[in-house]
Amino acid sequence: MNDSSQAEHNKELIVHGFTEFAAGNVEILRTLLREDSIEHSPKNPSGRKAFIEFITNSPVADARLDLKRVITDDQYAVVRYHMTSPENERAVAVVDIWRLADDQIAEHWDVVQLVPEATQIPNELF
Repeated sequence: MNDSSQAEHNKELIVHGFTEFAAGNVEILRTLLREDSIEHSPKNPSGRKAFIEFITNSPVADARLDLKRVITDDQYAVVRYHMTSPENERAVAVVDIWRLADDQIAEHWDVVQLVPEATQIPNELF
């Protein structure tokens, strides 16, 4: 597979997985995550089993995830989305970065930011 077709394949894989997860299908993570996946976010555990247990019991499991952008290449996927949760008054802007290997997520990094009040944003955030 050449780099551009691999990038398109990665995009389809990630959009499908994200859409399933956002619809409440946590089980999609069993096929999407490598068993030995590496987590670079300070509070998130590494490994498929530990991560699924963690995410199932976190506010993210009940959050609404609104996908805004997906950028992929032959190894990485970058996903930007808007997350609202019944437990938090303010929404969150999230960027996830995933390294993919053999059609699974091998590593994960993220950047999370509270969405400022509309009056504090001269340009739209999303």
